[in-house]
Amino acid sequence: MDTSDIQRLATLEDRHWWFQERRSILARWLRRLADSGRSTGTAMDIGAAAGGNTRVLRTHGWRPIALEYSADGARVAAERGLTVVRGDATHLPVASASIDLITAFDVLEHIEDDDQAAAEIRRVLRPGGTLLVTVPCDMRLWSAHDVAGHHFRRYDRPGLTRVITQGGLSIDELWSWNVLLRPVVAMTRKRASGNELAPLPPLVNAALRSVVVAERYLPAQRLPGVSLMLRAHRPR
Repeated sequence: MDTSDIQRLATLEDRHWWFQERRSILARWLRRLADSGRSTGTAMDIGAAAGGNTRVLRTHGWRPIALEYSADGARVAAERGLTVVRGDATHLPVASASIDLITAFDVLEHIEDDDQAAAEIRRVLRPGGTLLVTVPCDMRLWSAHDVAGHHFRRYDRPGLTRVITQGGLSIDELWSWNVLLRPVVAMTRKRASGNELAPLPPLVNAALRSVVVAERYLPAQRLPGVSLMLRAHRPR
């Protein structure tokens, strides 16, 4: 992300519907891990930016490291009281088999060599460790928003599956997110002239949040969405 984008993100992420629901999804994933008997341990939030997801990890008892490439993102995350390490996802600056849980939310699309990033994630995960991923999906939605965000690609299911499995990880779940709002996103992206990260009127923000929350209770995970979400693990 550019410096301006990170600063905008730090201002927006506590209230913006997109980030609110992603944090809710992460929290549900963490509760499921706890319910399955997974104890908390060391976590790494790759591409942490301002640290919104890192704080969720900490709230749920994990010992999180915010990994951030940019100096500005690392500074903002550190100012929020988080443990921050600057580094590149293709050369993670931690020991092999030292991390219990990795999150990479909207990160892989920013990395030219995503195969190397997946291999590095596998290297640093402990056997049995979990990876949680979100990526933008479908090149038909490619727009100026992606260009401004320095994306190399949007993923489809086979493409994301290939990257993760060839990296040496086993996929547990793969599904679509933000299905109900896809028509709205497709329409607005056609008119986009740059990054769409911007504050919204409270009523609009609340309405969009209610739509994406409703998706939790509908059988929409196999339908085309705006993002793909994935849970994988390093085989024992």
